[in-house]
Amino acid sequence: MYEECVRITLINTVEEHEMLRMTKEELKKEIVNQVKYRFRKNIKDASKQEIYQGICYALKETIVDDWMETQNRYIEEHAKTVYYLSMEFLMGRALGNNLINLAAYEEVAELIEEFGVGDIYEIEDQEPDAALGNGGLGRLAACFMDSLATLGYPAYGCGIRYRYGMFQQKIEDGYQKEMPDNWLVHGNPFEIERPEYAVEIKFGGRIDTTYDDEGRMNFTHYDYDSILAVPYDMPVTGYKNGIVNSLRIWDARPVKSFDLDSFDRGNYAQAREWKNNARSIVEVLYPNDNHYTGKVLRLKQQYFFVSASIQTAVNKYMYLQPHDHIFGLADKVCFQLNDTHPTVAVGELMRILLDEYQLEWDQAWEITTKCCAYTNHTIMAEALEKWPIEMFSSLLPRVYQIIEEIHHRFSLEIQKTFGDDKEKFEKMSILYDGQVHMARLAIAGCFSVNGVARLHSEILKNQELKEFYQMMPEKFNNKTNGITQRRFLVHGNPGLSKWITAQIGDSYITKLSDLEKLEPAVKNKKKVSEFAKIKKANKERLAAYVMEHNGIKLNTESMFDCQVKRLHEYKRQMLNVLHVISLYQEMKQNPSKSYTPRTVIFGAKSAPGYERAKLIIKLINNVASVVNEDAALKDQLKIVFIEDYKVSNAELIFAAADLSEQISTASKEASGTGNMKFMLNGALTIGTMDGANVEIVEEVGADNAFIFGLSSDEVIAYEQNGGYDARRIYNENQKLRAAVDALIDGTFIKEGEDPSLFRNLYNALLEPQDGNYADTYFVLKDFESYCEAQKAAADLYEKKEEWNEKALLNVCKAGKFSSDRTIEEYANEIWNLKRITR
Repeated sequence: MYEECVRITLINTVEEHEMLRMTKEELKKEIVNQVKYRFRKNIKDASKQEIYQGICYALKETIVDDWMETQNRYIEEHAKTVYYLSMEFLMGRALGNNLINLAAYEEVAELIEEFGVGDIYEIEDQEPDAALGNGGLGRLAACFMDSLATLGYPAYGCGIRYRYGMFQQKIEDGYQKEMPDNWLVHGNPFEIERPEYAVEIKFGGRIDTTYDDEGRMNFTHYDYDSILAVPYDMPVTGYKNGIVNSLRIWDARPVKSFDLDSFDRGNYAQAREWKNNARSIVEVLYPNDNHYTGKVLRLKQQYFFVSASIQTAVNKYMYLQPHDHIFGLADKVCFQLNDTHPTVAVGELMRILLDEYQLEWDQAWEITTKCCAYTNHTIMAEALEKWPIEMFSSLLPRVYQIIEEIHHRFSLEIQKTFGDDKEKFEKMSILYDGQVHMARLAIAGCFSVNGVARLHSEILKNQELKEFYQMMPEKFNNKTNGITQRRFLVHGNPGLSKWITAQIGDSYITKLSDLEKLEPAVKNKKKVSEFAKIKKANKERLAAYVMEHNGIKLNTESMFDCQVKRLHEYKRQMLNVLHVISLYQEMKQNPSKSYTPRTVIFGAKSAPGYERAKLIIKLINNVASVVNEDAALKDQLKIVFIEDYKVSNAELIFAAADLSEQISTASKEASGTGNMKFMLNGALTIGTMDGANVEIVEEVGADNAFIFGLSSDEVIAYEQNGGYDARRIYNENQKLRAAVDALIDGTFIKEGEDPSLFRNLYNALLEPQDGNYADTYFVLKDFESYCEAQKAAADLYEKKEEWNEKALLNVCKAGKFSSDRTIEEYANEIWNLKRITR
């Protein structure tokens, strides 16, 4: 079953590898043939979508050859493989990325011009930008997959093939509307369905326990519902090295595709129920879980892809080994849990080892705890998932039995370490207060627990997971996140990438730290001027996008002040919009005064059930309507909300940004990766000392960023000791009070809207919420400091040469923040992987 293909001779070095395996003319002929045989059309009659498909299928011919050879090489080397388990993979469009990694971008661009069907950007726009992730978590997973392939590490990304992604965001009358993201409407040319690897996933039912002649317990699952997990493999190409790894995303299908008996009896709804039950698992990312049914569906999704991935990984290991036992699994397989969503992997691997391979508990636990590693991405309570025991045990009865035993044994370990300390038991117990605490299960069952920025890892060790760290310090480590420069510089900012290559060569594409060679250019006026012209061109490119999609004309001489990220209160889009309101009020009060022209750009999606976050989106759009229509401002202030924020328009924003808003409440942002993308593209950071901002400031220097606000220690002290009085701050600061009052005085209420529309946001800042103090994320506390930082940024922006020097220095100092560096650390310090070359 796992015999992938016939072995063929491999090319030994990257230099000898002919990336495309065909000449330009051969590629042209292949594209013409693909269009002809797939659509019965000549190139001149084909649509841009059909030409896009033809190019993808032509490239796939050469990618598949590399893909097969890569997998053969892994088999020959008996290579250990990491399975990166993630609910999200926000990959971005595949065509451009594959063209860059195959060194074929320029050739294909020329062919498209020869075909006379527009340019390569128009063809790239034919590819849906699937929302198979919500933000940084999914994009990090995508960056990691790119780096794993580029560095030659054996890896599978494992997730779900969501039919409609998260959602397509539409802004209607300022409100977010969630629409299905039908990214598969034209198919997905790069993917390959692998029905031969389909596995059965079981939900519900009951467990019967029997004993064999030797007194061993055997567990049999009865009366369960079955779903068939069918994998689709997407190639993930490495940069110019012939390595192709796999992103394996799972589709759900009924075990029996159609209930003919029910149909023949006229029960048509029941006949289709099998299909509908299966499809619901893979319809959307993060179904609304503010009701019981949504919670059940989320847990189903998690178990579905985790079980399918672990079953196939174990099957593959057993097929490839010269022996017939499972004991060496940890030597060849590592499961990396990307946040708490895949934590059920601990229980599922134990189930497989105990029930299918008949191991004793201690044997199974030793293997499991050597195979599983956990990345914590947040200290936010909502993301440290907890499931009601009643729900969990009903849906996954056998896995729950195993977790009960893990809980029992782990409780004894807690007692051995801390005695009868009830408080510590409450903080560490896997089963507590009627819930299964998944993060605690992950820590107990994994050999590694890592944070994703140095500050975040220290907070985990000293605050949030302090007791676990005291008990098992050897598990804890830090792996500061990173981004792939191939996507966010070479593809997203080709003008800057080509200019850098002209200055220092192209080694930075695989060794980002080589950007430090560019530093002498910072004091070269001619070079800084060239850099500034590239930034201006990128701002004009984004301005054209905004005009097309928003109908707003931007002043490209203005400061592009950008905050693009998931909408959450701790990320403090509210702080940003309050500053905008305050600035607008100041401009109205001083009509003859000149201000630094500023374009404030937002991009964000809110979770469908997060009503306050959705109201913040409405507020931003209402403020934008008032400000943008006020001719008295003389083009000195504009506000833009980018609809349906995703990887493709993010690339435009990163390249064009002057100021990078990284303003989360200190201690709440685990790392952030948007901060790194902005930095790499020459934006200055305005931010708190939170997440990876701390390390960015260390690299570039505090004089080249705008830092404000409470420290993480100060925030934690308020949270633990109390004493924060938002109302007092509001009363004592007239400027702040005027901005906050504008939420309820009708200034930003449109005709026909409820005058109290934004009262909820006002109350959240000034009234205690759900047993917590008012202004949970310290927006009012940091407002004055934030305004001062914004004033410093505006003043510096008027000194264009100095600003541009600092912007270029940010590029030079971005070398640490490559996902290549992060993956090397994971591979060497956690996964123990060996690089494979071709």
